[in-house]
Amino acid sequence: MHSHMRGDDTRRTVIVQAQGCQLWDTEGRRYLDATAGLALTQVGHGRRELGEVAAAQMAKLEYYHTRWGFTNDRAIELAARLTELAPDGLDHVYFTSGGAEGNEIALRMARLYRYRTGQPDRTWILALDKGFHGISYGASSMSGGAEAHLGFGPMLPHIRFLTTPDVFHREAFDGEDVTEFCLRELRATIEEIGPERITAMIGEPVLGPGGMIVPPDDYWPRVAALLRSYGILLISDEIVTAFGRLGHWFAAERTGVTPDILVTAKGITSGYIPHGAVLVSGEVAEAVGKDDGFPVGFTYSGHATACAVALANLDIIAGEDLLGNAVKVGAHLADRLRELLDLPTVADVRQIGLMVCVQLVSDKETRAPLPNGTEALTDELRDGFGVLVRGMPSGVMLVPPLVLSREEADEAAGALREVLSRMTPDGLLL
Repeated sequence: MHSHMRGDDTRRTVIVQAQGCQLWDTEGRRYLDATAGLALTQVGHGRRELGEVAAAQMAKLEYYHTRWGFTNDRAIELAARLTELAPDGLDHVYFTSGGAEGNEIALRMARLYRYRTGQPDRTWILALDKGFHGISYGASSMSGGAEAHLGFGPMLPHIRFLTTPDVFHREAFDGEDVTEFCLRELRATIEEIGPERITAMIGEPVLGPGGMIVPPDDYWPRVAALLRSYGILLISDEIVTAFGRLGHWFAAERTGVTPDILVTAKGITSGYIPHGAVLVSGEVAEAVGKDDGFPVGFTYSGHATACAVALANLDIIAGEDLLGNAVKVGAHLADRLRELLDLPTVADVRQIGLMVCVQLVSDKETRAPLPNGTEALTDELRDGFGVLVRGMPSGVMLVPPLVLSREEADEAAGALREVLSRMTPDGLLL
């Protein structure tokens, strides 16, 4: 069973080999992976050294649980490394196997924190209506959009969605400054629900699947200050944006905001083995760890082999200056893609590091989306040019490995030029 695919669709692309930013299928067809899998292969595919690290760790200690008083040396080393890289104040680490698990833990920690500090009625969570936080039940409940909820209801109660600060669609803000509109709405929502009933707000510093939406620079600092004034926690979902994607170890460096809980996954191991980590402030960690301790433990938390691979992966990112490459090659890719703005369906190009969105519309004046979506575009890029991009309601996103070269960036931009020049306003191809 394949997700996001009709049951009667029998098409399959079977990948059997990969190296750097390149993939090959069973037919020997080569692809340029401008998606880094699902935005996670920071160091590129086929890094033999990571396989060797995993094999060596498995031969010594493949796994042991981290419940009760047990741990392992690699989990201790990785926790220390993450707290060195993270913003000051995030000095406690809880390990998971992935991003959705991390957001489940963040939700549980936020609510348990209130219970343990004598505020059991503070159960409400605020989230953005275009945010995405994973496919597990709690994470989906905190994700906006019908796709996360339709057919699965009822979702978790006590979750309120707020307007996403989507600068591209300024028409949604009645001519008001985007941040001012969102802050006014946030304050009114807090007063309506009652601050004594709200535990936390969750959000992505840069929204990924929702359309690579980049909030105004003053949005997160002002939101954080307002939340703090009401004693509301901030949960930052950095599943996509951490570990170099934006040219920083964490997007918190870019926003200048240190959250109470920061969720990571994906790039922590570049996908070579499933892993994730939730970074937690001392205040929250102390509360959820007291009494009988935190009563949630995944089977694979602190998995020794995953931790060893993560440590080696972080070494590669630092040693090869992949954060710097993300900045330099990302800027070059964006420059090439901005050349597409002369096309009738290309309305905007947004880029931070190696996270780039080409915004597509049916009409540049009204900014109406393509009525038939981007499936025809992504199919043609894959089948006709061997370039893999991620289709979204707003257009296409490129999140390639951080080892992307300028030549590969040119290849992706050239393929997009060829296909988009044949796209009609309804999203079909001539």
